[in-house]
Amino acid sequence: MELVIATGNAKKLGEILAILAGLPLRVLSLADFPEVAEPAEDGLTFEANARKKAAGYARGLGRPVLAEDSGLEVAALDGAPGIRSARFAGPGKRDADNIALLLERLKEVAPADRRARFVSVVALAAPDGRTTVFRGVREGLITGAPRGSNGFGYDPVFLVPELGRTFAELAAGEKNRLSHRRQALELAREFLASPAGREFMRRAGAPPGTG
Repeated sequence: MELVIATGNAKKLGEILAILAGLPLRVLSLADFPEVAEPAEDGLTFEANARKKAAGYARGLGRPVLAEDSGLEVAALDGAPGIRSARFAGPGKRDADNIALLLERLKEVAPADRRARFVSVVALAAPDGRTTVFRGVREGLITGAPRGSNGFGYDPVFLVPELGRTFAELAAGEKNRLSHRRQALELAREFLASPAGREFMRRAGAPPGTG
């Protein structure tokens, strides 16, 4: 059975593929479907955006789709950047620009008050609209300056307190074991490996009117 991973981010795709490895699925990505239209991500929550993305691509491709929406929530900024994490500094800006703006907004905030969390919501959708979601959260702190060169996004400033290192200072496998994305995808993996998940995939891949 085929499952399409709805992301154009190569590093995020690599993390997802590593976590889902071993499932009896042929995994594809959006790179295999360059002509497909991108659904609007105009929801007000991570869950709303993940659902819209998964369901929109599933309808357009006629295949089951797994989509994720994730971001950083900083307590001192009332949850910002939140769903705007990827475009915090504006459309088309780089990760470094988003990080620079975040650190500027937090420059007067004491280290102990820089509490933050990464949130990941994974949605699995069938072409007929059936959708199920899975959520993961990783708590941490925002550092005063970027540290490390691995990962992507806000990883260089997201400190895992119990390790004393940022996500960007961790090897890929170590980050995968700890991340918010891992939590959500492990739940999705458990579902896909269960009888209910196998039935979901069977029906999702069946021609219209058969199910």
